[in-house]
Amino acid sequence: MSQRQLKTGYFLLAGLNSFATVFYLYYLYFYTQTAFGFGNKANLTLAAFNGLLYMAGSFWCGHFAQKFGYFTALKLGFFIMLAAFSAGTQLGSATGQVVVMAVMVIGMCFTWPALEALVTEDESPAGVQHMVGIYNLVWAGTGALAYFFGGAILEYHLQRLFYVPIAVQFIQLGLTFWLQKNAMLKLSAGDSVGPELHLNPRPIAKAKMFLRMSWLANPFAYIAINTLVAVMPSVSKQLGLSTMLAGFCCSVWCFARLTAFLALWCWSGWHYRFKWLLGAYLLLMATFSAVILAPNVAILVLAQIVFGVALGLIYYSSLFYSMDLSQSKGMHGGIHEAAIGLGNFAGPAVGAASLHFLPQYAGSGPVAVTCLLFLGLAGLLWLKSQIPKGT
Repeated sequence: MSQRQLKTGYFLLAGLNSFATVFYLYYLYFYTQTAFGFGNKANLTLAAFNGLLYMAGSFWCGHFAQKFGYFTALKLGFFIMLAAFSAGTQLGSATGQVVVMAVMVIGMCFTWPALEALVTEDESPAGVQHMVGIYNLVWAGTGALAYFFGGAILEYHLQRLFYVPIAVQFIQLGLTFWLQKNAMLKLSAGDSVGPELHLNPRPIAKAKMFLRMSWLANPFAYIAINTLVAVMPSVSKQLGLSTMLAGFCCSVWCFARLTAFLALWCWSGWHYRFKWLLGAYLLLMATFSAVILAPNVAILVLAQIVFGVALGLIYYSSLFYSMDLSQSKGMHGGIHEAAIGLGNFAGPAVGAASLHFLPQYAGSGPVAVTCLLFLGLAGLLWLKSQIPKGT
């Protein structure tokens, strides 16, 4: 089995993982709203807890994957998620479901750093660019499909929130064992592990600063994403959308992000150019509140299109620069994912706190999170000023 054939298998794993995790996590808030009467504050608090776990877990799991092997991390992660989803079918209390989510998130922490490392390991700089592009298209595409069709799947049977991911975990575990076996056979046969690597010609000081900027911008992007996902049940309810229509109308940003990934994969002119990162961040800030406070479906869809494009460049920057500069890809993948967890925690936490202390102002959550995004903008501009002139 060739290296490219193995990596096709890794992309398949990434696609399946994205479908299962997006399906569960994005519709968990619809489930808690319907089953337990959770409102915006409760769902935002749940989302913040999710992010806190993911932030701490991803950093440690990236090191685990680097030390004990990517396949070991994947098998452990998929098994933990399978156990969590199976327990979810049996637990009917809100507390039980919070525990299920926590265990599932811990399992997920083992998977993404390992997958990101597997698809970019032993690649030249040009190969890293190519592989990161395919990887982004795969996980974003299957994730968008999960969000789009998830509402229709759950419309008449909420327990499918667990049954669909359970089926996916069985497939992922079988595929992981098969890929590991073939990878070991390839190594034992003495095949070359990859192409001859060449140094990337970009100035290293500038490259490191762009890595820091993208690591700053990406968690702020996920501040917006996780806040948005947590309040989408409320947004859908205000606009009179059923769970099925919510899936169709509220997943637009996922497809916009996918389109942005495709464009950025085909065109590398944005690499190490600050104006692209800054422009994406400004668009993110401009459209975040517009999505949450949309007065009608048309505004909701239009704002999501711009929002998704902005997210695409910010996320792509973080992952590309992480892999472009790293030899320890598992650890850098863990840092990249931990930064996502930080954003997943901070946005909902601020939103929930504002709704708790200012309950009389329904728009206090989006306003507070927007103010948080301004802090990110200030940090981004400060980091840009630290890039040595002439690089």
